[in-house]
Amino acid sequence: MGWVMSDLQTRREVEDLERNLHEVQVLLERHKLVEHVVGQQEMARHDLVEQLVHRQHLAELRGRLDKLHAADIAYILEALPLADRLVVWELVKADRDGEILLEVSDAVRDSLIANMDSDELVAAAGTLEADELADLAPDLPDEVIHEVAQSLPMEEREQLRAALSYKEDTVGALMDFEIITVREDVALEVVTRYLRRMDELPDHTDQLFVVDRGRKLRGTLPITRLVVSDLELEVRQLMAPEQVTLHPEDRAEDAARAFERYDLVSAPVVDALGRLVGRLTVDAVVDYIRERSEETQLAEAGLAEEEDIFAPVLDSFKNRWSWLLLNLLTAFVASRVIDAFEDSIAQLVALAALMPIVAGIGGNSGNQTVTMIVRAMALGQIHGGWRTLLRKELSVALLNGVVWGTLLGAVTYWLYRNPALGGVMALAMLLNLVLAAVMGVAIPWVRARLGRDPAIGSSVLITACTDSGGFFIFLGLATLFLV
Repeated sequence: MGWVMSDLQTRREVEDLERNLHEVQVLLERHKLVEHVVGQQEMARHDLVEQLVHRQHLAELRGRLDKLHAADIAYILEALPLADRLVVWELVKADRDGEILLEVSDAVRDSLIANMDSDELVAAAGTLEADELADLAPDLPDEVIHEVAQSLPMEEREQLRAALSYKEDTVGALMDFEIITVREDVALEVVTRYLRRMDELPDHTDQLFVVDRGRKLRGTLPITRLVVSDLELEVRQLMAPEQVTLHPEDRAEDAARAFERYDLVSAPVVDALGRLVGRLTVDAVVDYIRERSEETQLAEAGLAEEEDIFAPVLDSFKNRWSWLLLNLLTAFVASRVIDAFEDSIAQLVALAALMPIVAGIGGNSGNQTVTMIVRAMALGQIHGGWRTLLRKELSVALLNGVVWGTLLGAVTYWLYRNPALGGVMALAMLLNLVLAAVMGVAIPWVRARLGRDPAIGSSVLITACTDSGGFFIFLGLATLFLV
C-alpha cells in the first residue's frame, strides 16, 4: 500500500511540474503575440500602449513565478529555450536568485550566470549560507566569492573557508554547519526552552548533538525521545551513543551507503580529534546520488559533462566530438576487418547477412558486464577480487554462448541448409561472448588503474571491441572452414 501511495504522489508531483511549465509557456507565448500585434498597429501614444501591455503580461508572469518553489522554477528554466529562459530569470525576485541557482543543473546555471553582472552575482550569493555558497563557488568569479566572503561574519567566513578546502565528492564538501548542540548535564526542560526561542529548526533535524565543553561529540538526543520524556530528566539519561560518525575527508559514496544501510536522516561530522564540525543530511546525500547517477549516464554515452539541451551548437559540438572521433576510428577499424575478408564474403553472401548478429549480441553482452562492474566499483563491492569476477563473467559468457550459439546455429542451418555455416555461427557466437566478458571486466579495471573514471566511454569502448572482434572471429572462422 505504501508504494502505491508513493507512486501516486510522484505522479502528482510530475503533473504539477508539467502544469506549471505549461502555464508559464502559455503566458510567454501570449506576451509575444500581444507585443507583436500591438507593434503592428498604428495608433496615438503607441509607445505608451505597448509599454502598458508589456508590463501587464510580465506582472502576470511574475505573480505566477512568485508562488512556485525554487526547485519548480529551476525545472521551468531548464525546459525553456535560452531567450525565454532569460525573460523568466529577469522576473524572479532578486532575493531568490541564489537558491534557484543551487537548484538548476550546472549547464543551465552557467547560462544564467553568464547573463548576470558582478553586483547581481554578489547579491545572489549573499543570500546563501556558508555551505550553500561553497556549492556555488566553483561557478562564480573569484572576485565575487572574495567580496561575499568579506561581508560574512567571522564564524561564517571560517565555515566557508573550511568548506572550500575539502575535495569534491567528500563529506566535507556536502556537510552543512546548521547544527543544534546541547550539554549532557542539562535538563530536558532547559533544552525545550532553548528550542522554543528559535524561529525554526534547521531542516532535517531528527536529533540534537550532545557535546562537552571542548565540542567533542558525546552522543545524540533524538527528537522523538525529547518529545515524550519527562522534562526533569537530564540529557545524559536519554542520549544515545552515536553509531555512525563521519569525517570531512570520508568519501561521499561511503557516506551515501551508510545513509542507505542505516536509514539515516542526519549524521554528525567530526574532525580527527572527535570535535563536532558539522552534519550531513539526507537531502544532501540524495542530491549527490542523483548527480552521480546523471554523470554516470552521461559518461557511459561518452559525454564529457552535463549539456544544456538548448546550448549553442558549438558548445554541444565541443562536448561530444572526442568520443565520436573515437567511435569513428573504431568503426574504420571494423570496416578494415570486413575488407580483409572481402573474397570470403563474395564467395558466400550469407556471411554479410549474419555477421552483424554476432557483433550486436556481443556488444549487448559486453555492455551488461561493464554496467555490472562499474556499479560494483561505485558501491565499493570490489576489493581486489578481479580474478574471481573474471572467472564468474567467463562462466556466464560460456553458458550464454553454448545456449544462444546452439540456437543461432540451428536457425542458420534452417535458413541456409548449410551445417558448416551453422557450426561456424555457433562457435563465433561463443567466442565473441567470451571476448565481451573479458573486455567488459578489463576496460573498467584498466581505467581505474590509470586513475580515470571507469564509466566514461565504457559503452563506446566495449562496442568497438565486440564489433571488430566479432567480425574478425566470424569471418576468420568462415574463411577457415567454409571458403
